[in-house]
Amino acid sequence: MSRKVAFLFPGQGAQYPGMGRDFFENFSAAKQVFAKADEILGYPFSELIFNGSAEKLTLTKNSQLAIFITSIAILRVLQEQNPDLKPTMCGGLSLGEYTALVAAGKLTFEEALPLVKARGEFMDEACTNRPGTMQVVLGLELPIVEEVVSGLSGVWIANLNCPGQIVISGTKEGIEKAASQLKEKGARRVMPLDVSGAFHSGLMQSAQDRLAPLIQEVHMSNSDVVLVMNACGDKVEALEELRKNMIEQVISPVCWQSCVESMVDSGVELFIEMGPGKTLAGMNKRIGVQIPTVSVEKVEEVEYAPTT
Repeated sequence: MSRKVAFLFPGQGAQYPGMGRDFFENFSAAKQVFAKADEILGYPFSELIFNGSAEKLTLTKNSQLAIFITSIAILRVLQEQNPDLKPTMCGGLSLGEYTALVAAGKLTFEEALPLVKARGEFMDEACTNRPGTMQVVLGLELPIVEEVVSGLSGVWIANLNCPGQIVISGTKEGIEKAASQLKEKGARRVMPLDVSGAFHSGLMQSAQDRLAPLIQEVHMSNSDVVLVMNACGDKVEALEELRKNMIEQVISPVCWQSCVESMVDSGVELFIEMGPGKTLAGMNKRIGVQIPTVSVEKVEEVEYAPTT
């Protein structure tokens, strides 16, 4: 009997120039994904992924598209090479949730790509219009961080990634005050993240408002694959609930630890992370996941992905 498998997909920050090039060069399934993306976008975006500068690729409007396209290319190769490998559940970190929706059969690649493009552009513009930043807090429990954040203006909790790691987001002034107070409360470290804005915070409200009607209008399909979603940290099945969570995700905290724990509680026996980087495998270790996590980022890792 096949094992229950969960597919995981990374979010913004995992990008690097040249990612996915080995898949493009070795597999027609990957080449077709990059070509289809260029066709839909109307320009050779894959050139930026393979040969662009790190600075340009890191821009929010580019990095989200690049990670999504690359992750789908790797997914398609894995599916082609292992036809019996089918997920029971899917999940993705922030942007990765859109890849998960495609992998779960809720959205087609062609439907999701314009949404991802819009999301990246809207968030990029929100970063410019309402500047902000993010910092990771290490070594404090959530109630202490919540207490500090609730007493400050312009600061939100953005990510609950794994035990002892909480990301806060907001205005530069607000984040500086929060960092100072959190250190006084005993945080082991409070470190700035290399990001262009205050993601998953109220400063992204304009992006959420602009993205919401596009999410409401996009065609979505039911499927047997269960999705865990960031905004609620749990399984979501009804299409209207999927849309609601996609909209809320723009300014809501990413409850990633809860997502992973929900998948484990549902009987998942193997995690396969697909896309640039191995961040999610690392988080699984820190969450204390006892079942295997396999990361597929390079061509040579395809053969190590279990087929059942």
